[in-house]
Amino acid sequence: MAYRFVEVDGVRVFYREAGPRDAPTLLLLHGFPSASHQFRHLIERLADRYHVIAPDYPGFGHSDTPDVEYSFDWLAGVVEGFVEAVGLRRFVMYVFDYGAPIGFRVATRHPEWIAGLIVQNGNAYTDGLGEVATEFIANRKGQSGADERVRAMLTLPFTRAQYEGGTSDVAAISPDGWTLDQHFLDLPGRKDIQVQLGLDYHSNVELYPEWQRWLREHRPPTLIVWGTGDIFFDVAGARAFLRDVPDAELHLFATGHFALEEKLDEIAPLISDFVGRVASGRLKI
Repeated sequence: MAYRFVEVDGVRVFYREAGPRDAPTLLLLHGFPSASHQFRHLIERLADRYHVIAPDYPGFGHSDTPDVEYSFDWLAGVVEGFVEAVGLRRFVMYVFDYGAPIGFRVATRHPEWIAGLIVQNGNAYTDGLGEVATEFIANRKGQSGADERVRAMLTLPFTRAQYEGGTSDVAAISPDGWTLDQHFLDLPGRKDIQVQLGLDYHSNVELYPEWQRWLREHRPPTLIVWGTGDIFFDVAGARAFLRDVPDAELHLFATGHFALEEKLDEIAPLISDFVGRVASGRLKI
């Protein structure tokens, strides 16, 4: 594993990278309120066969926290710049949670980059938006109480609940993930950034039809792995992808939002096999 920074439009972006650079590439896009560290064990499992790379978005993890107006469009633009800065040309993209709206923006802007798609608990459909997600999406900038409602989700109890909620065996969930996430959330200015993004989340739902159209038109090889106990996105959101990508491979796991924390031993081989088949041409657009 290598731990590096690259500059994208004046922003230092931290990333983790492992595996041979001439091997098929897997780009990992993390979720809220996490960073690339959520993939640390998955990267170790895949790096013997694949080039695996995972950035921290600005305002997350070890990346810079520039003084800008944060939005999902802006984060997607930084990820586009990151892809170009590190020299990626074509790759399988893994999207999770916030990684889905960021990744789908990248995919619709650069379909030529996407050799395959792995979706883990990240919605592109209104199907499966649970009560917590629906209430979150309803927040708007300038709306009475919206800032406070988003800020209430940035506490240690809520961060921990995202990891432990819906799991089969809570004792299997390491405290390292939620502890590190909360450390970053508590850094100066980070909660303000998360409030901005929370109030912008509705922009993602407004783009769902565009992302669905991209899926229908391009039919990327798609692997869906989903924790069925997710407090945000229930299993209907996973099955919805089959409407537009009917050949997608769907695997459901009795765990929560951060499915890799409990089901890595089951999910990593599926990913390894899927990327291998995409790279060999057995699965292709």
